[in-house]
Amino acid sequence: MIERTGILYHPHKAEAKALADEIASWLSAAGVDSVSGPGRDYDEDGPPLANEMAGLSLLIVLGGDGSTLRAAHQAAPHGVPIFSINLGRVGFLSEAEPHNWADRLGRVLAGEWWLEERIMLRARHLRDGMVTADYTILNDAIIGRGGYPRIVRLRLLVDGDYVTTYSADALIVATPTGSTAYAMAAGGPLLWPLLPNFLVIPVAPHLSLSQAMVLHQTATVTVTVEPGYEAIFTADGRGPIPVKDGDRVQIRKHDQACLFARIGRSSYFYHRLMERFGYWHPTANPEIQ
Repeated sequence: MIERTGILYHPHKAEAKALADEIASWLSAAGVDSVSGPGRDYDEDGPPLANEMAGLSLLIVLGGDGSTLRAAHQAAPHGVPIFSINLGRVGFLSEAEPHNWADRLGRVLAGEWWLEERIMLRARHLRDGMVTADYTILNDAIIGRGGYPRIVRLRLLVDGDYVTTYSADALIVATPTGSTAYAMAAGGPLLWPLLPNFLVIPVAPHLSLSQAMVLHQTATVTVTVEPGYEAIFTADGRGPIPVKDGDRVQIRKHDQACLFARIGRSSYFYHRLMERFGYWHPTANPEIQ
């Protein structure tokens, strides 16, 4: 039962704040309490609704996939499901659009929804045996050349065993959620979002392994930079952190998961891909909405 909701809206979109106010009034008329606030970038102090998150039944996010991604890092530790209304360009993570949010959110309040659980990753940067950064990831971690005008050589270990050394622009470690982001642009496979596996994909590899690898859910990935090279490490857009000789980036499946409130069939993911790629329009297939 939805008793108290949070509303996070894009801070730089005027229509987002107006829609947040409209939704708050709509929820109040339905007997549901709500609290709202602007989303923030990672480098801003004070996570949005930090003191309210633990008491929420649902977090409504108004923005694009980037807004949903940032909100996920706040909601996941408290087990709060996300209902995202797309105000961005793509909306892979969204459940509603500005023209149909009332109908879809009404179905959630009526209990006509199911809980989607997506894996997250934990990525740590270690230097001299000390953890200098520890991130929760919904999309991907990237170790790459950054602004350096040459490739980097990256050693990959899985569960402590050496696998290969890449000469490439970057190495992406992505969740199924992240398989539709940078990983897809780099030629990686698309994974159904409920799979527990994750991906390792090289970007522009040169005379080294070019295929993506799908790893099992208990795998631990370790990436190091070969002597004479420097790289940067980012996690869901946070960072960058310099990665030097002797540093390690260690990535594994997180104990936390990201939860989404869904009202369509579990096959919605494939239909959304086809819609976003322009292969068909949802009004031609109303039965899957």
